[in-house]
Amino acid sequence: MVNFLFREKRLRIGFVLLAFVAPLGFSVPVAADPNQSSSTHYSVNEVQFGAGSSDNTCSGNYCAQASVGDTGVGTACSANYCAQGGFMISTSPLLEVSVANETQNMGTITPTTTGSATMLVKVRSYLSSGYTLEIIGLTPSQGTHHLTALTSPSTSQPGTEQFGVNLVANTMPSVGAAPLQVPSGSFSFGYVKDSYKNADQFMYQSGDDVAESDSSTGETDYTVSMVANVSNVTPGGYYVGAFQAEVVPVF
Repeated sequence: MVNFLFREKRLRIGFVLLAFVAPLGFSVPVAADPNQSSSTHYSVNEVQFGAGSSDNTCSGNYCAQASVGDTGVGTACSANYCAQGGFMISTSPLLEVSVANETQNMGTITPTTTGSATMLVKVRSYLSSGYTLEIIGLTPSQGTHHLTALTSPSTSQPGTEQFGVNLVANTMPSVGAAPLQVPSGSFSFGYVKDSYKNADQFMYQSGDDVAESDSSTGETDYTVSMVANVSNVTPGGYYVGAFQAEVVPVF
């Protein structure tokens, strides 16, 4: 039996993030600011109904925006349109993405053990029709040998060469977490795609959409879990994998 051992006893998986404001060749039309209303002689900024709020409160050196007593805040949608409630609503589209735990150590893997690692990807998209989260990259390799990717949702099987990911909480092995909506409630709408949302089922195809949102959304925190198994004939050595996450907004 040939044990599968990593040089320095670790596997590093780099997770490199790219975020696009818009896909290549895509242009966003410039529209009139919905917070501005004007006639021939007058205009108003940040239209509001109520009291206690101000778009610009200034002293000699500083200015502030103040909002007091808003009773309707958040998002309301019909089948075709959405409205943002609250006194000060930005009219600029926004995509925020961050990644944590981007370099991981899977330790020493043998035909009787499973290697696992997690990384955290946080996504928020404002004034868009949603986004897609993709993962791109080859499976971990040593020399010319790449670990075999699971091409359909499958369980982890020590002793069989495998590499796969999902974005949910698992028990075999115990790794991962369900997507976390921040804040909780009716503000965040990101979800995991079908092939990557089943506990204890892993797969990997480079370029797959692993998560998305169908609307403008608050923050969703995705835990990406990776698992690796080896067989008795998997070449030993130090394996490295580098992956790229692409978050593309939809307009």
